[in-house]
Amino acid sequence: MAAGGEPGSRLARRLAMPVSGDTLLRLIRAAPTAAYPPPRVVGVDEWAWRRGLRYGTILVDLERNQVLDLLPDRQADSVAAWLRRHPAVEVVARDRAGVFADGIRQGAPQARQVCDRWHLLRNLGDALRTVANRHRRAIRHTARSVAGTVEKAAPPDEPAVSGTKLERTRQANRHHREERFTEIRRLRDQGVPPKLIAPVLGMSRRSVERWLAAGGAPDHARPRGPTVLDDVQAYLDRRWREGCRNAVQLHRELKEQGCTASVQTVGRWAYGQRTRDPARESVTAAVMEATITAAWKPPSGRLCAWLLTQATEHLEPEECAFVAGLATTAPDLVRAADLVKAFTGLLQERRADGFNAWMTAARDSTLRGFADGLMRDEAAVRAAITEPWSTSPVEGQINRLKALKRQMYGRAKHDLLRSRVLAAA
Repeated sequence: MAAGGEPGSRLARRLAMPVSGDTLLRLIRAAPTAAYPPPRVVGVDEWAWRRGLRYGTILVDLERNQVLDLLPDRQADSVAAWLRRHPAVEVVARDRAGVFADGIRQGAPQARQVCDRWHLLRNLGDALRTVANRHRRAIRHTARSVAGTVEKAAPPDEPAVSGTKLERTRQANRHHREERFTEIRRLRDQGVPPKLIAPVLGMSRRSVERWLAAGGAPDHARPRGPTVLDDVQAYLDRRWREGCRNAVQLHRELKEQGCTASVQTVGRWAYGQRTRDPARESVTAAVMEATITAAWKPPSGRLCAWLLTQATEHLEPEECAFVAGLATTAPDLVRAADLVKAFTGLLQERRADGFNAWMTAARDSTLRGFADGLMRDEAAVRAAITEPWSTSPVEGQINRLKALKRQMYGRAKHDLLRSRVLAAA
């Protein structure tokens, strides 16, 4: 029965107990639910029937790490009805979803609500990235100052139509996003709300609101990630300056040094060297060395937020210089990052006495929207600082639920899925 329908049937035949898969599923559905003591501390979270369209609710006993029930929907009334049937509940851990907060208030007004700390930090990080996206111009300016060179070519906001096909496509997409944001701003200035702008432009309301909050269209800039050629980059640069332009020859030399890069990877690198700058072939080796050394790509909003919240001893020298430069070019962003680190300290050190001072500072900064949201859920946020409970065990049970769903190819109805999840717990 633990294996399910058809897998269980195949196993039963090997054990000389032939039974059909349908019979096993019927037995699983009819199996009685195991009795459990009245729960005192409960974790509640959503799980997806189909992501973005339909969700259910899972309830877990946090003291015993045991699934208590699986609800077919994500409605406040369903959560409230379940809690009324379990009056012994004293504490409920949840994320920041308003539907769960309302259901708990209706069904168990005596219970203490506890916000999940991971979700708090995730929401705070999203708020800081939004602030960083509003300071894209200052970020680019600071990054250029750190790099020490300002290219004389087209300005970064309006690059020339050149380069590879991929670069031209990216530029066209960027121009399209900017035109779309101009139309969003025009409609907004006319008093049209985001929920009516979205269908006109074929966007979601959330995207329209996010673009308006950021003050511009997202540039989708992503920093270059690590590659298999990073360890041999200096050797490749030297051989390129010496005049070796043959990717096959370069690959042969790298292979002798133990590099595992394929000839296709080396070929793509060589192609990028040829097409990055049409005049690259004619510049002297000294100029090339200076350009390669000085280039430091401006970080995206996500990476910038990460850099601002890291300890300086964990950063590279150019990253430290970049963070220090932002203190002059984007002081509001640096102040928001300091508030993020301060709030993280409150959670880590369980210092509830510092929450009021932090809220006062946050409401006088660019994180005011996040702080207003915390104020509406103040009791649960304070409990997150002092209480040990979180929804981490619930997330683990959701992973187990996902495995059972995949085992049944996502076709199980609620009664069968509930029986298997409770039996597995």
